[in-house]
Amino acid sequence: MAKESSLQKSDIDYLVQIVGIEKLSRGESVRYSHSHDESFHKPCLPDIVIWPQNTDEVSRIVAYAFERRISVTPWGAGSSLEGNPIPVQGGIVLDLQEMNRILAVRPEDFQADVEAGVVYKDLNRILEAEGLFFPPDPGAAATVGGMIGNNASGIRSVKYGATRDYVMRLTAVLSDGQVIRTGSRSRKCSSGYDICRLLTGSEGTLGIVTEATLKLVGLPFTFMAVRATFPTVGDATRTVFEIMRSGLTPGAMEFLDADIVGVLNRDRGLHLEEYPTLLMEFSGYSERGLEDEMQFVTDICRGNGCLLLDRGIGPVERKRLWEIRHLTHESIRRAHPGLLSLSMDVAVPLSRYSDMVALCKEIVTGLTAYVFGHAGDGNIHVVVMDNPDDEIRWAGVEAAHSRIVQQALDFEGTCTGEHGIGIGKKGFMVREHGESLETMKKIKALLDPRGILNPGKMFP
Repeated sequence: MAKESSLQKSDIDYLVQIVGIEKLSRGESVRYSHSHDESFHKPCLPDIVIWPQNTDEVSRIVAYAFERRISVTPWGAGSSLEGNPIPVQGGIVLDLQEMNRILAVRPEDFQADVEAGVVYKDLNRILEAEGLFFPPDPGAAATVGGMIGNNASGIRSVKYGATRDYVMRLTAVLSDGQVIRTGSRSRKCSSGYDICRLLTGSEGTLGIVTEATLKLVGLPFTFMAVRATFPTVGDATRTVFEIMRSGLTPGAMEFLDADIVGVLNRDRGLHLEEYPTLLMEFSGYSERGLEDEMQFVTDICRGNGCLLLDRGIGPVERKRLWEIRHLTHESIRRAHPGLLSLSMDVAVPLSRYSDMVALCKEIVTGLTAYVFGHAGDGNIHVVVMDNPDDEIRWAGVEAAHSRIVQQALDFEGTCTGEHGIGIGKKGFMVREHGESLETMKKIKALLDPRGILNPGKMFP
C-alpha cells in the first residue's frame, strides 16, 4: 500500500517555508490516516499532509501546486461515506482542522463567521448561550468546511433544510491560488451569480473553502420528542406522508427498521420494542401548543396501527431520542466486526417514499442490510455489511446498490441526498444529469484548468 512520494526535495523545502516544518508530515502513519474516509473505498496515500493556519497559507500552497501540477485534496474530519476526501492521485492533503477559529458571532444578525475547520457541534455549544444554533446536523463530528463541501444536512433537514441554505458568504481559494470572497451578509440578495451555492456541494473540486459566514436560527423554546412503533414498514412510512400532508412541521422525522432497533438494543443495552419505528421532534413556544399539535400526530399514528407512542417534553427527552438515532451507524458496524459497510444514500419525492423503502427491503433480501433515513424529506439510507475482498459476495452488494439508485432515479429522485458523489456515485451522474453534466464539466475546466483540486471525484 505504501508508495514513494512524487514530491521533490525542492517542493518540500518550499512548502516548509510557508507553514514551518512542524505543520507538514511525510510520515506513513499520518499519510495513512489521511488516505481513507469512513467508506469501504480503498485507501490512497497522499505524498504529504499539511496543516495550514490561515487563508494566506492555503493560497500560497495551492498557487505552488498549480505551478507544479500537484494534486491538492482538502480534508475536514474524514467522516465522509463516499470516498469524497480520498487523495486518489496522491499529492498534497490540506488538513484544515487547525483552522478552527470562530471569528465572530453576531446574535443581532443571526450570523457567525467561522473558519473551515470549526466542528459544527462545538459551534452550537457556543451559540446555545445566545439562544441560537446552526441547524444542519449530519451526526458525525463534521467540520463546517466538510459540511459545505458535501452540502450536508442530516436529521433536521425536514424543517430547516441543508447546509446550502445557511451559507451566506464564503472565502475560497481557487486552483491558481487566487482568493475570492463571495456572497453577502444581507439576508436576501439578487446580485449576480450565486457562487456560494455553486461551491457548496462541489466537494472541493472547484475551490477550497477557508472561511464562511453562516446564517443561524433561534433555538425553539420547548420540544416534544416522540418515538412511535408500527406493525409493518408500510404503516410507518405511510404515517410519514400523512403527517407531512397534514400541515404539521416536525423538526425531525426519522425512520428505523426493526433490524436496526435490534442492533441498538444489543449494542447499547437498550430495551426498545423491535418494530419499524419513527423518531420525531416537534418544537414550539409553549407546552400547551405542543400538546395540541401532538393530538393530531397521535390520531394519525393510531390511524396507521401505531403500537406504541412514547413522548416527552423538554431537552432531556430530546437528547435521549436523538442519542438513539446518532448511534445507528456506529452500532451497525460494531455488530459486524471484520466487515465493511456500503452506505447507500438516495432520496425520492415524498409521495414515493413508502414505495422506495419497500423496494429497498426487497432488493437487499439475503444481504446483511439495514434500512433507515430522514423520512420527512424522502431520504433513505441502506447500510450493507460485507467483505469487499470476497468478489462474489461484494458483486451482489454492488448490484443491489445499483438497483436501488436506479429505482430512485426512476422515481425522479437523486442518487445522493446528502453524502455527495465522491468516488462511489460517479457512475450514476450521466443517468441523473444528462446533458447538464457537460455544463458541470465546463465549469470544472474553467475554475480548475489543470485538474489539481480533489481530482478523480464527481465525474465518471
